[in-house]
Amino acid sequence: MAHLSLRPQPLGIFPPPTGYLVLPPVDGAEEVCASLLAGCLPEQMPAPLRFYALSLANDRQGAWHALANDPTPEAYYNRFVLRSDPEAYPHLRRQLNGDLAALLDLVAYMGGLIDSPPGVETLRGEIAACILPAHAACALARQQYDAAIAALQQAIEEVRQISPLFAAQLLDHLATVYLNANQSSAALQALRDAATLAVGGRLFDLRAYLSLRLGMLCQDQADGQRALLLEANEWFQEALRCCSVERTPDLYALAHYRLALTLLALAPSGNGDQATRERAIQSLRESLRVYARETHYNQWLNAQITLANALRISSTALPNEHLIEAVRLYDEVLAHCDQDHDPIGYGRVLANQGTALYHLGRFDCARDCLIRARSIFLSHRDYGTAALLEEALVEIDRRVSGTENREPRTEN
Repeated sequence: MAHLSLRPQPLGIFPPPTGYLVLPPVDGAEEVCASLLAGCLPEQMPAPLRFYALSLANDRQGAWHALANDPTPEAYYNRFVLRSDPEAYPHLRRQLNGDLAALLDLVAYMGGLIDSPPGVETLRGEIAACILPAHAACALARQQYDAAIAALQQAIEEVRQISPLFAAQLLDHLATVYLNANQSSAALQALRDAATLAVGGRLFDLRAYLSLRLGMLCQDQADGQRALLLEANEWFQEALRCCSVERTPDLYALAHYRLALTLLALAPSGNGDQATRERAIQSLRESLRVYARETHYNQWLNAQITLANALRISSTALPNEHLIEAVRLYDEVLAHCDQDHDPIGYGRVLANQGTALYHLGRFDCARDCLIRARSIFLSHRDYGTAALLEEALVEIDRRVSGTENREPRTEN
């Protein structure tokens, strides 16, 4: 019982345990293998390979039973993947060698049955690439970032040409290590490579995830750089092309929320930017289809406030409609926001609501909001913001009285 005769195997493409399963060389296996390497489960699966489809459907028990009477070495190994019996490992280890033995040791290591991952000196391709991340994890546990990066880079090169979807996921892992090592530029490039490799496959959720992650990193690293913001915008739109609110609601909502933030950063002010701001407003509305106060409170709060702020600064032909909606959104936030937990945030919402009310001509309500907000900022010694609010209050008094030379008041 030795080497795998069918190569390359679809290792590492799907989540465990499926990502560790191997296909035996039965009739039709090559075609199935090619489909799986592209991230697609064939509609018609040969009977000896039914275990794989069952595992992908999260029916681990059914997959194990489908292999129960199969005497092939691949079946022995696959049964261990699906049900890692510690008592079976020593017996299987004596029977298997070569590729299957190395994979068996990897599964045993991942299950805590042995203390170290198998070596990769004699292994190639997807077999080596499946094992090298375990070596990277060991290096990371010792804070050896260079060794972890080297192991992952080797794994990527082993499968870049033969299993692009596996390589894309390894590049995603590598990007995380780069970020932990404060190498953000290298992380960006790793994710760009990952997204490029994923384009040729049928794992649309993977493409959406990689595009979203890349867009978020571009956005986080932009620091006002328009080129990175524009790149982030493209990746968020790519993520949305690959996902749906029905299939991946959280990913869909986050992509829309981050897209909105990017668009608002690209169009901070001016009537010429209104079309971009309207796109941001629409994306925020889409995110709030998923982000409900009862299920996603923090995300709901951020999206709600951002939408209200975007509506407040909007310069549409009918600005009052946007301002009225903004005031309503601020009301909902204030009704469910804990002032004691985040007083400064609460004060900002009050101040923004006061500004919206001012533009609606509701001066008494605006004054009340701004006075309350000013009191919060003064109590937390944010004198700069308090002074700005005082100027706004003076302007309200001028508008109400029609006088341009009124002295500032001293309300508490």
